[in-house]
Amino acid sequence: MDPAEPKKRANRKLVRALLIMTAGSFAFGWALVPLYDVLCRAAGIGNAEAKAGKSAVQEAVDPNREVTIEFIAAPASVGSFDFRPAVASMRVHPGKLYDAEFFAKNLTNQASVAQAVPSISPTGTSKYFHKTECFCFSPQKFAAGEGRQLPVRFIVDPQLPSDVDKLTLAYTIYDATQSATHP
Repeated sequence: MDPAEPKKRANRKLVRALLIMTAGSFAFGWALVPLYDVLCRAAGIGNAEAKAGKSAVQEAVDPNREVTIEFIAAPASVGSFDFRPAVASMRVHPGKLYDAEFFAKNLTNQASVAQAVPSISPTGTSKYFHKTECFCFSPQKFAAGEGRQLPVRFIVDPQLPSDVDKLTLAYTIYDATQSATHP
């Protein structure tokens, strides 16, 4: 018997184990995106269709129902941005596409990056509020002292429970300059 034979067998076993681990890692990575989409849909967070560049289909408008949408904007505790909605609220018909705007201004004397984080209330209604375009989908770059309107387009799903007549769309804006420049 060749004295190197046990070492060769151990090496083959190691290579086999590494190949299986590589294939398993690839399969897990491949399945991660659909699993993430399922999790987000189940939790009612995000808007995968809009992020993927697909436009949401405007459903049948319910002309007999109106829902009030309240807009709230808050800068994070570090006040480097002036941030507010263009209007405090609006009345909408479920199923119809609407536009709203928020105003943000960089209060610093240097270029900054802002990231807005949305929330919908009451709890559990986010699955009925569909943003088709939103400044919150990606970081917003601002020059020193720059201010501008930030658009959001949305549709309230006609399947919104009939006992809900008011939704609140709230954004908190954070200075993301550090994370944008130092990933």
